[in-house]
Amino acid sequence: MTSPFFCNSQFRLLFFGGKGGVGKTTCATATAVNLANKYPQKSVLLASSDPAHSLIDCLGEYSPPDNVTVLEMDAQKCLVDFKEKYSERLREIASRGTFLDDDDISSFLALSLPGLDELMAFLEISKWIEENRYDCIVMDTAPTGHTLRLLAMPGLIKKWLAALDAMLAKHRYMKQLFKGTYQQDALDEFLLGISRSVQQLEMLLSDTVRCRFVPVMLAETLSGNETKRLLKELHHAKIPISDIVVNNLYPDDNGCPVCSDKRMQQNRMLEGFVKSLSAISLWGIPQSPIEIRGKEPLESFWEKVFTLDIPQSSSAKLPSYRPPLVANAGNPPGPEIEFLFFAGKGGVGKTTLACATALRMAQDFPDKNILIFSTDPAHSLADCLDIKIGGKLTEVAEGLTALEINAEEEFKALKNQYAKELEELFNRVSSHVDVAFDREVMERVLDLAPPGLDEVMALTRIMELHEEGKYDIFVFDSAPTGHFLKLLESPEMITQWLKAFFALFLKYKQIFKLPDFSQRLVQISKDLKKMRTLLQTEARTNVYAVSILTEMAFCETKDLIAACEVQLGIQVPVCFLNLVTPAGDCPFCNARSRQEEEIRKAFKRTFASKQQPIIYRQAEPRGVTQLTALGAALYLPYEEAKKSSVN
Repeated sequence: MTSPFFCNSQFRLLFFGGKGGVGKTTCATATAVNLANKYPQKSVLLASSDPAHSLIDCLGEYSPPDNVTVLEMDAQKCLVDFKEKYSERLREIASRGTFLDDDDISSFLALSLPGLDELMAFLEISKWIEENRYDCIVMDTAPTGHTLRLLAMPGLIKKWLAALDAMLAKHRYMKQLFKGTYQQDALDEFLLGISRSVQQLEMLLSDTVRCRFVPVMLAETLSGNETKRLLKELHHAKIPISDIVVNNLYPDDNGCPVCSDKRMQQNRMLEGFVKSLSAISLWGIPQSPIEIRGKEPLESFWEKVFTLDIPQSSSAKLPSYRPPLVANAGNPPGPEIEFLFFAGKGGVGKTTLACATALRMAQDFPDKNILIFSTDPAHSLADCLDIKIGGKLTEVAEGLTALEINAEEEFKALKNQYAKELEELFNRVSSHVDVAFDREVMERVLDLAPPGLDEVMALTRIMELHEEGKYDIFVFDSAPTGHFLKLLESPEMITQWLKAFFALFLKYKQIFKLPDFSQRLVQISKDLKKMRTLLQTEARTNVYAVSILTEMAFCETKDLIAACEVQLGIQVPVCFLNLVTPAGDCPFCNARSRQEEEIRKAFKRTFASKQQPIIYRQAEPRGVTQLTALGAALYLPYEEAKKSSVN
């Protein structure tokens, strides 16, 4: 049976979204192939907006049908193209309507143009739709938090356009004043053209006939909770949802007690999940004993889909939580570590291992205060620890505190501080026409700040806590690979932007005196400088990579470790191999285990010098008790590891 969400020949735009590691790339790739085969006369674009692309890895050696174009979007190239095409117009807009001279404009606009992956992706999609370049576009999106930022781009772009429009306002006023009339020129048309393009895509996103957003999830608590939040945000954005794909469902009729236990757990989770849904169809995809990669698995992927009817299993007794089974336990982090990042592909278990490690360190070092935190727009710490956390420092256990930082709120606080001081300044000066128009421009200048500043603001919050000395060790539950690397690279970009801002204030210090805001920027700059130093100090900062035993995860882990160690100078001493299938009597489990063993050998060859603890697949550990047990199993006893390293 084929799910109806991509059978409609009128579809123009199809998104697959959800938590990292749920199978978005597989669903998107298989859908593009299916559509191309079903409608050979139509052109299909298969595109990825995730900075850590996997489309090519998913296709493997398979060349898709001729009417499919595969594109892994290069945000930096899109940004360069955007600047080359529009920089002169932007410079002219700024020079018409502000007190800034050409040097100011050149330095400021060069740094302030949109650079975030989501924004470049949105502008590219807008262009494809406006030019009618493809009959259907299938998007493999980044994990939830950053996909929501992609879908929120209309609001950001409107602010950006409003800031540019404000720069033209004085020019229009003066033309009207001295000539009695004003006719739109090329610059007005430029802004109106971008606005029309954005509005066209915005309308398409809410069109139930031509557009569809399909969440993909696993029948696991963390995935289910994130999907609920995704549905809520999509509802607020007026983007309709009619279908959800539940991927990797275990067989329940093969006689294997491990598979049966896992499917029972999945059914119990789904039973609670569906109670919160209305008028949404659930489609199940069975767990495959082989990795979905290449021609035959992709072309037959949707043949296995079925309507998911959840059995009433509330009276069934669930299997009790079993102690974690770990092989090759690693050496625990030492007390000298100050920053410990858990990084990897989405859905590999970063949050779980970060929480378990933080709890273990709290036991090993009772004299240390440890903070585990997340800046990912889609937080999972609270779900994993089974404790309400949010934006307040929350005690998890003796010596361990947790924090889920709302990066957007941190940036909003900075903007509010700027707006307050600016208002006080302009209330003290003359209200003649130049000041009136320059005031509007300056009020909107932070809307031109480089995307990514909000997440860096969150990191500066951590640096403030570090400087206060209240916490000795910081454990970072990071966003998936692509956005994690962007975040580590962004302090340099933000520093350049701050320098341009400082230069502006110094040059016009007689006009713009914003002492509190200026002091805040100085502090941010100092925090970023300290963070760059810490990141590259091996004894104080480590990245622990987390992966699963699939070819796609192996490829992404190689890219992650190379980027950390070669480009950023951050050491990665440990690579966890998570969710490993134990061999047994079950043909299904044995088939998976054999395939995973080949990938494990590749890890061993490629990263021979790194510790590679193996964590076998088990019931999803949640709560402090279960995570503490996992932390105890992940690492050797601290004193034993310490003696071993000395010998």
